[in-house]
Amino acid sequence: MTRVAFTPAQMHVLNMASRIKTEETLQRFKDQMAAFYAKLIDEEMDELWESGEWNEQKLAELRGSHFRTAYK
Repeated sequence: MTRVAFTPAQMHVLNMASRIKTEETLQRFKDQMAAFYAKLIDEEMDELWESGEWNEQKLAELRGSHFRTAYK
């Protein structure tokens, strides 16, 4: 049997999640986690924009692009 070692962050999330007793509380937890990650992404995009790694030209190049695998 393989032993899984959790990181401190994973243990913290598991401990917090173990206290969730209702669907409403679970939904609130999910919303907070989503908001946290959305904020991180916004901050990272701001850094890319300020550094010049991301700009209007690159954004325009990606507009209308499709990256999904074409299935037959």
